[in-house]
Amino acid sequence: MSETGKIRCLFGTDGVRDIANRGLMTPEMALSLGRAFVLFMTERGIPRPTVALGRDTRRSGYMLEAALSAGLTSAGADVLSLGVIPTPGVSYTVRHTGIHGGAVISASHNPAEYNGIKFLDSKGYKLSDDDEAAIEEYLGDPLMDEWRPSGASIGVVRQSPESVLRYRDWLRGLFGEGWLSGKVAVIDCANGAASMIAGELFSGCGLDVRMVGNCPDGLNINEGVGVMHMPHLARAISDSGAHFGIALDGDADRVLLADSKGRVIDGDILLWVLARWLQKKGTLGSGVVSTVMSNMALEERLSEIGIPLTRCPVGDRYVLEGMKKSNSRLGGEQSGHIILYQHVHTGDGLCTALNFLKACEELGEDVDTLVDRFARFPQLLRNFRVEAKSGILESERVQKAIRDCQQRLGDKGRVFVRMSGTEPLVRILVEAREEALLSEITDRILETIRAAGTESAPERRG
Repeated sequence: MSETGKIRCLFGTDGVRDIANRGLMTPEMALSLGRAFVLFMTERGIPRPTVALGRDTRRSGYMLEAALSAGLTSAGADVLSLGVIPTPGVSYTVRHTGIHGGAVISASHNPAEYNGIKFLDSKGYKLSDDDEAAIEEYLGDPLMDEWRPSGASIGVVRQSPESVLRYRDWLRGLFGEGWLSGKVAVIDCANGAASMIAGELFSGCGLDVRMVGNCPDGLNINEGVGVMHMPHLARAISDSGAHFGIALDGDADRVLLADSKGRVIDGDILLWVLARWLQKKGTLGSGVVSTVMSNMALEERLSEIGIPLTRCPVGDRYVLEGMKKSNSRLGGEQSGHIILYQHVHTGDGLCTALNFLKACEELGEDVDTLVDRFARFPQLLRNFRVEAKSGILESERVQKAIRDCQQRLGDKGRVFVRMSGTEPLVRILVEAREEALLSEITDRILETIRAAGTESAPERRG
């Protein structure tokens, strides 16, 4: 629900998403969303908007790009077609060309059969809940059918394949050439949108690069590679004797790293290092913003050096909202969405990796010691598939179980239960210094939710 009380039915945590050519992600829906986005902009004083449109490497991207372009142009917008480009590359293009908005066709970390559509405003920000709710209202508005520009008022599509190279060159210019020489690194592009630029980018910084997951065929995005499959990166590091590895997701707005032992350096550790670096430079702002999913160890580590941590709901756009409210220049998610406000207005995996490595260099950090020194609280995360999203978490029985479990943990742990923004899942996270409590408390909440009519899905330990 948005701040004004409007309920979003189509848009989730990160745009509209579904199995491509079914449900919410058909060509007909893409066309309608394009028209609704133009009406949304037109009625806010932009009579003939220009929209930058990018996509990831999924086979369905061609189909949805054609439909979305048709919807945008039929409502009178011009389209700047960027082709395959990371989501942050679309944001960069919008900001640096001064156009009116952006659209991205991607399902990020989801399997290849999925796809999605998300929109950006004129500053490259993801739209707010209220804006997405307004776009949904246009879908059922009679004005949608009446708004039919003709002749010269119909929009045009211009191809701009060079935009991804401009984005790459901007990243390459952040810290110059050759500064990472002497290091061997594995770069995993998840067979996604960064596959064509990541190797050259990191090689230009001086790394001896070993590439994996950089041969997209339209059907292998995120398949056994990328941030969702970190053991693959660990094996590649071991096989090549690399100093570290960098893993992206399908649209390259997320990044995770691994040290020479293959241990994951997640978003919490990235924030810990980046915060200390920015604090030293005097450019951190008021502190750090992270989501409710971040490990309690992040609060402890930051508190030790006088940096406050503000928590927000899951989703990098909520991180950005929290950063704006608190005047923070750094925020992110444990999953690897990091926003460095000096450089970007959305999660940017490539930008984050470069800044993290520069931070380690200037702080004199040994990447191989970070996991041990961070000393995270043990976590257990379980996902439960549900038939319907409404009502389950509002159950008094479920709420009482959560309260009782949190009271038992006190200040030595926490319980967090939420609905997934993109899938019909209840996500339960339990965190505690005493690992023996994890399963006991999680099982109690599990049984309570089962009694409310859910069906469990496999667990994942964090």
